[in-house]
Amino acid sequence: MSSSGEAKTDKTLKSVEEYYGKVLNTSKDLKTSACTAAGRPHKLIREYISKVPKGVREKFYGCGAPLPLGIEGLKVLDLGSGSGRDCYVCAKLVGEKGSVLGVDMTKEQLEVADKYKNEYCTQTLGYKECNMRFVEGYIEKLPTEIASESVNIITSNCVINLSPDKPAVLKEAYRVLAPGGEFYFSDVYSDRRLPKNVTSHEVLWGECIAGALYIEDFLREAHAAGFTDPRELSRGPIEVTDPTLAEITGNAKFYSITYRLFKLPELLETKCEDYGQFAVYKGTIPGNTHSYTLDDHHTLVTGKPFLVCGNTAAMLGENGVSWLAKHFTITGDRSVHYGLFDCSGPAPCKPVAEAEAGGSCC
Repeated sequence: MSSSGEAKTDKTLKSVEEYYGKVLNTSKDLKTSACTAAGRPHKLIREYISKVPKGVREKFYGCGAPLPLGIEGLKVLDLGSGSGRDCYVCAKLVGEKGSVLGVDMTKEQLEVADKYKNEYCTQTLGYKECNMRFVEGYIEKLPTEIASESVNIITSNCVINLSPDKPAVLKEAYRVLAPGGEFYFSDVYSDRRLPKNVTSHEVLWGECIAGALYIEDFLREAHAAGFTDPRELSRGPIEVTDPTLAEITGNAKFYSITYRLFKLPELLETKCEDYGQFAVYKGTIPGNTHSYTLDDHHTLVTGKPFLVCGNTAAMLGENGVSWLAKHFTITGDRSVHYGLFDCSGPAPCKPVAEAEAGGSCC
């Protein structure tokens, strides 16, 4: 990176650190809905959030609920953990045998996160010892204590847009994820590349708008980092409620999107390929007894065979690699190839019993 590029990066990071550490007192101070645009989380997540200390919740800024269920015993890394709300919830989700590590660059936020962690884990959750901790650092270059292929799940909530080097964040996430792991996160995206008067606006940076990635550019960067098949789980519109800021952003549209990026080397392909495979969900993920939604066009009903492409089979547990493997049965291998998976049907992802010959949409 050139010296001018490094200077711009440092300026951006300092501006963001100042905004979240000193300018904002609570989420009520925000001027857009970007950091409060989350849809209604799963009822279990809502229950767990309600038990997080008030001091942590009041300093929370996020645009989604990127908190996967069924992660008992796993190692979770939260990028840009802020006051730690999502880490506190994950501490409950992974149980005593799991662990949670939050990374943030803002000292004021880290102090809030650290303040309540021991009491929360030992008294609220009833653990013998605290299973989460927080470290100061940058998500573009993670602390050296986080080794390559050392975590199972990475979460992040409305943080990557604040980074001046988003490709570096994605590459670091891929590096530290273990094979079969997943980057499960929500962030702010736009329907176009934003002009300089938006991207250079300090308040819009802090409000998670100026750094919003054009959706197609994000997908390109995800592919380049090694995440071959990004899956969209949900999206919702973001409103710029301040009239002055709305005039600056113009006709650009912004969205809160939750993506799922799996690290499955040699299993994911650039196209959805048909190997005649099907998946059956066991109904074993907490809060998802009757069905499980992988993404915005894959909802598997418990016990019902479901035609899937090779990539979806891999994400759900083909060869036992994915963290989801214990919750699904995958039938079929890749010994016979039937061409591209048929995504032209009238309805996405039909169960096997309803699908026409050739498959369903992935």
